[in-house]
Amino acid sequence: MVLDVNNKMTQTTLNAFKAYDIRGKVPEDLNPELAYQIGQAYAAELNPKQVVIGYDIRLESPEIAQSLSQGLLDAGVDVIDIGLCGTEEVYFATPHYQADGGIMVTASHNPKGYNGMKLVAKGSVPISGDSGLKSIEQRILNQNFPPPALTKGDLLSKPCKDAYIAHLLTYINLKALKPLKLVLNSGNGSAGPTLDQLLPKLPFNTVNIHHDADGNFPNGVPNPMILENQKATQEAVIKHQADMGIAWDGDFDRCFFFDEKGQFIEGYYLVGLLAETLLAHSPNEKIIHDPRLTWNTIEQVTQAGGQAIQSKTGHAFIKERMRKEDAIYGGEMSAHHYFRDFFYCDSGMIPWLLIAELLSKTGKPLSQLVAERVQAFPCSGEINYTVQNAPAILKRIQEHFAPENPSIDETDGLSLEFAQWRMNIRSSNTEPLLRLNIEARGDAELVWQKVAEVEKLIEGVV
Repeated sequence: MVLDVNNKMTQTTLNAFKAYDIRGKVPEDLNPELAYQIGQAYAAELNPKQVVIGYDIRLESPEIAQSLSQGLLDAGVDVIDIGLCGTEEVYFATPHYQADGGIMVTASHNPKGYNGMKLVAKGSVPISGDSGLKSIEQRILNQNFPPPALTKGDLLSKPCKDAYIAHLLTYINLKALKPLKLVLNSGNGSAGPTLDQLLPKLPFNTVNIHHDADGNFPNGVPNPMILENQKATQEAVIKHQADMGIAWDGDFDRCFFFDEKGQFIEGYYLVGLLAETLLAHSPNEKIIHDPRLTWNTIEQVTQAGGQAIQSKTGHAFIKERMRKEDAIYGGEMSAHHYFRDFFYCDSGMIPWLLIAELLSKTGKPLSQLVAERVQAFPCSGEINYTVQNAPAILKRIQEHFAPENPSIDETDGLSLEFAQWRMNIRSSNTEPLLRLNIEARGDAELVWQKVAEVEKLIEGVV
């Protein structure tokens, strides 16, 4: 993609602009020239005085961050450069420095060759499609920028890892921690440098794998959701007889858990466990969850004295609902965990610290803490189907099950609830995919019977 700064574009969209963030291939979809104009457009749209900029370990990230910063500086905006970091460090630094916004240069779990940006406003309020991202895109398409500022902004190098790590430690009781043995897999992403500063303050014995920050990703794309990528963590947990394994994606805003047997823990069950843990300290609080899998979360939250509230899937929706409800915690089965005291933002560091404290206090292995929940509410996990006519498929599914008189919810896609099982099926925001989740009450066999039944309905639509 080449931008002609002298002429308005004939395009109606830019490939890198997605529903929640900016992400695409480098240099076709995202390059330093576009990064500069994103800085200019952000400045024009939000009129900030100071903006925090951070970047991940991808090879192109420093150059893209530099061009982005220059666009802001030329618009008269001061840039607070916090350097190499994880996305949540930008979420932290923006209110910490009382800045008017923040931008993280990252493509998270995407393969090498991709890059992108996650944007927030003052207070780390997310900027997504319906809250400013489309306007920023439109300014670039129309080349609608203000004239150069008479006074350029100042570039301030102000890393804040020390303050960020001090904040992380407020979520746990250090005296309650035991010397657990943990396997930590940074995926050669941004987690490694942060862990290097965090771990000396903790009593854990750690086995660090794929630890060095390396944008070449010598051990594969930093996405622990890929089965092949889980093997290294699983094998290390078993080999070292660890109490738990944790793996992160590239910008470590998500973390994934493995029990002491090396078994991968479905993210759904962590939502209920974290909610229960937080409610133990702060009863009667509200917990936000997504509609894909719900029964286990609702039961655990209710039993712990909290109030479970459903929100549409996606970080912008979850964060908005958390602010509206003043919820203490929000969780998605995709391993995004949000915390009120973390500016209603998602963190990949706070969850594992809370679970490590829970293991220390209870003396129970992680497998035991989740086994009862898995047995009570077995689930399929998310299954993706490439389709061409999603609306027709959703209509067919609803008509097929209508004689059974299910409870219907359309908060996000189609949710059908029956006495012994429920399902949610929704379209992807970015790909021609349908995403299916099914759970049951204590009957794993029923889950897979219903998966097969729904798959036949999907296959029957041309």
